[in-house]
Amino acid sequence: MGTQEAIGKIIHLVGGKENINNVWHCMTRLRFDLVDDNKVDQGAIKALPGVLGAQLQSDQFQIVIGPKVNSWYEQMLAMLGTAPQAGEQAAGRKGLVSLFMDTVSGVFGPIVPAIAGAGMIKGLLAGLIALNVVSAKSDTVMIIDLIASGVFYFLPFFLAVSAAKIFKTNEYLAAAVAACLMYPSLIDAAKALAAHQEGAVSAFWLLDVLPVSVFNYSASVIPVIFSILALSYIHRGVDKIMPDVLKTVFTPTLTLFLAALAALVVIGPIGIYLGKALAWFIEGLFGISASFAGLVVGAIRPVAILTGMHHAMTPIALQNFSEHGYDMLMPMMFMANMSIAGATFAIWRLSKNRQDKTVTLSAAVSALLGITEPALFGVLTRYKKAFISATIASALASAFIAFFGVRLYGYILSSIFSLPAYIGPYFTFALSGVAIALILSFVLTTILVKKEQRA
Repeated sequence: MGTQEAIGKIIHLVGGKENINNVWHCMTRLRFDLVDDNKVDQGAIKALPGVLGAQLQSDQFQIVIGPKVNSWYEQMLAMLGTAPQAGEQAAGRKGLVSLFMDTVSGVFGPIVPAIAGAGMIKGLLAGLIALNVVSAKSDTVMIIDLIASGVFYFLPFFLAVSAAKIFKTNEYLAAAVAACLMYPSLIDAAKALAAHQEGAVSAFWLLDVLPVSVFNYSASVIPVIFSILALSYIHRGVDKIMPDVLKTVFTPTLTLFLAALAALVVIGPIGIYLGKALAWFIEGLFGISASFAGLVVGAIRPVAILTGMHHAMTPIALQNFSEHGYDMLMPMMFMANMSIAGATFAIWRLSKNRQDKTVTLSAAVSALLGITEPALFGVLTRYKKAFISATIASALASAFIAFFGVRLYGYILSSIFSLPAYIGPYFTFALSGVAIALILSFVLTTILVKKEQRA
């Protein structure tokens, strides 16, 4: 069965075109918002060639494809004719958790390649500087850094366009709202305020009535996502009341003015404080004990990936980079991926069937490279004790690196190739953490699964 035939069957097995409100993808999964989840034939979908797994999670149906997911997604859109449009009834029946997960995964999924690629460049550059291969003050470093840092500095634009697709609103108006948040006069004022310069102000006043709080929104996450959500409602509302003869000119005019004003006066500041609150929560865990924080995050990470909730950590990590210049969550995500890889390598070693060994080895290598869904859905869900072993190893390895304060200074894919990003004072501990994650999960899986097989 070819890919196109498999995709055609997926559309049929999820209830047909009329049952699809929306479909999007992250790095490894097709994600569906369906009218009626009961029409899905999960068993038949899981049996299709190329499908690594499928599940219904938080009112979102997910099909694990792996690295080829973008190709499948594009072919599916071509078969559907036009991109599906989410209906308001479907949104209304979702709970807050479901809406949050749909939003986070939908917004971040498409832009992960950009931030992961830029993060990898940033990490490699940090390693080269730490090894004194290049001078930190050289033009070479400046050029490479602007290539790597541009994505993060202008992240609000990426998020705005991606969020506009999820919220079904105009992408260019969304980018315009992001541009308001990123305008130099606002950012320069925020920098002056942070530096305690003489004459710096904490707010601008519109008509001496409405305060526009001064914040630096570059690299921010939550303010722009909620601003585009507001834009989607404002745009629909304005379009509904505007006479047809005036829509072409005045609908975008009024929409942009109201949405930008809402973003600058209300949503942006609330989003900044909400982002800080998320970072403070994580800091609170570290305040209790760094090792405890690592133990908790490391233990929940494999389950979070399995349920598709792992994207919820991305805004916190990005907020930490923006707020503190570093993050300690991403190294824990790295440990989780290595633990999953170690457990999968153990299953590969224990497998006796040639086909099983081939599939398992492919999944293990993918996990080593930062893509864990093939290992989790294709292997570890079939070997529960292997999954438990990976979770234990992830928790202990994360607690170990957290104890020694291992941190990252830029977003990077949690892959074995990420190690150069840790070169510096924490490199030895990061390397030790990877060894603990891989070896412990491998040994525990070998012991527990072998014991189960004998029984």
